[in-house]
Amino acid sequence: MNRNSSRFPVLGAWFVFWVRFTFIVAVPGSAFAEVTKVTIAARTPVLDGQPFGNTGAYEKLVGTIEFALDPSDRHNKAIVDLEHAAKGPDGKVHFTADLFVLQPADPARGNGVLLFEISNRGNKGMLGRFNRAQNNRDPTTAAHLGDGFLMREGYTLVWVGWQFDVAAPNLRIEAPAVNVPGRVRVTTIQNEKRTDATFNDLPGSYVPVDPNDPSATLTVRTLFRDRPTPLPRSSWRFGTPADNGRPRVILDTGFEPGRIYEVDFAAKGARVAGVGFAAIRDAASAFRYRTDLPVRGRTAYVFGISQSGRFLRQFLHDGFNADERDRKAFDLVWPHIAGAGMGSFNERFALPGYSSFPATQFPYTDLEQADATGRRDGLLSRYPSRLQPKVIYTNTPVEYWGQGRAAALTHTSLDGTRDLTLPDNVRSYLLAGTQHGEAAFPPAPGQGQALPNPIPQGDVMRALLRAAHLWASGKTPAPPSLYPRLRNGTLTPVDRLRFPVLPGGADPTVIEGPLASLPFLVPQVDEDGNEIAGIRVPEQVVPLATTTGWNFRARRIGNPTTIVALLGSYIPFPRTPAERQTSADPRPLISDRYKNKDDYLTRIRASALALVKSGFMLAEDVEFSVQRAGRHWDWAMTR
Repeated sequence: MNRNSSRFPVLGAWFVFWVRFTFIVAVPGSAFAEVTKVTIAARTPVLDGQPFGNTGAYEKLVGTIEFALDPSDRHNKAIVDLEHAAKGPDGKVHFTADLFVLQPADPARGNGVLLFEISNRGNKGMLGRFNRAQNNRDPTTAAHLGDGFLMREGYTLVWVGWQFDVAAPNLRIEAPAVNVPGRVRVTTIQNEKRTDATFNDLPGSYVPVDPNDPSATLTVRTLFRDRPTPLPRSSWRFGTPADNGRPRVILDTGFEPGRIYEVDFAAKGARVAGVGFAAIRDAASAFRYRTDLPVRGRTAYVFGISQSGRFLRQFLHDGFNADERDRKAFDLVWPHIAGAGMGSFNERFALPGYSSFPATQFPYTDLEQADATGRRDGLLSRYPSRLQPKVIYTNTPVEYWGQGRAAALTHTSLDGTRDLTLPDNVRSYLLAGTQHGEAAFPPAPGQGQALPNPIPQGDVMRALLRAAHLWASGKTPAPPSLYPRLRNGTLTPVDRLRFPVLPGGADPTVIEGPLASLPFLVPQVDEDGNEIAGIRVPEQVVPLATTTGWNFRARRIGNPTTIVALLGSYIPFPRTPAERQTSADPRPLISDRYKNKDDYLTRIRASALALVKSGFMLAEDVEFSVQRAGRHWDWAMTR
């Protein structure tokens, strides 16, 4: 069947056939035991065959991919409890994952790269990050595809389910069940007074062995570093599970907003969560090395956001970038906004959706280092040079400030006293003045005391992807790493931060840092409170506000001396002398900084062109950056 772009406008019976077409690849025997079947249940043209630049038209494939793992294979030994799972007649553990692909209809017109995204809680995020698109579980419309950047670049976009505790239609994996003993411990923070709380980070399959078990505990504390206070067992009980199947706890005295409650109980319903690592490894390997599958590429890159960025750090650490034939799964690995975190992805009674402690876990660096016990480890220390991928880390200041991220530890010594030298195959970048995921513009009040931070990241991400492709292709090195350093004072212990006293009086030096006595190092700031190191986008270089990687909890949601997880602040500059005097704001007026809007935009354009020269913005995105800054000016002057 000819799937050239010229055929897409010809619909009718041919189009109906394509939509209903089911393509099954069954692999007999053990020649390719890792992937045993790929089933494509629906194969449809994207946007009725609309071409995307030189790449032409795209098609969407939706289906499943089936796997078989040999528990005795050394490449699978790291998968916790795999040996306890049921085995088929072939002695292997079988399971299935969802598959979603957007690929060039004519593969010869693509760039030959399989760009995997590690799905964050079953969602698809990279179209929003790179294409300026509306995020959607089933990208179908023009708005869902955005400006088509990834398609014009020629990528085959691949999503494979890896997380077992998400519900359809989100991407998921059917991780094997195992009958093993264990305990579950997880926290919750409520934003309002209530007598019941759903522990949404708990998989629905994890239920108490005995709901009345006297050994189950519920504790409360104000800060993570505080000693938990046990609550009487008679004062709380397990309730009927929530509609989403998650366990629910009822506390007679009520959950206080902003406080940290932790439940611990003996559980049943365990799954082999670590097969998610193998699914990503084996799908990438099969699609790049085999010729009998409906998805193919010459090479493979992988990108992950936040939770899925932490997944990638652990994926590397646990050795999964080498397939069962000791071939490289990915040539480029890009954990985004993961900090120094990993996660509960591969352990008994794993909590893959759990984003709180203990996200920050040793090892923190790519090269081997020793912890306090003398144990030596590094994220890349398991791989010979031929299996090591190129690695890009991108973080925002949130990952330096957040309790469970400690991003500075990815590039400093464990005691926080000296900078480390990154390996040649690793780049690290701070997206200065941004938050974990940029807030909508214009920013609106939310859970924080300050407005959330809308400073954009997308232009830099697009430029880095193009640079990463040239780097992974062996053509041009990626731009040098750009992040705060101890030796030049752009990285500092939190108690030496020179943050100005701003309206509202929030003092970031009181923010709770990493646990386990780890150093608390954050980016240093200028007299406005804006960071001075990292990749600084035009709206941060030419500011209209102080923008941070932290935001204290609003009083109405409790505990206002602690921060909202993953949220930054936007603290606008004063516009008039009266506004400045009323709020005792030490920062200069906007009118003292810029003559008018034209002057402001002239400086924005100069900043954007400087980023193009350094490789952190594409020339084609300069005008978009200037136009967005113009909207920012209009809003800031009339808000």
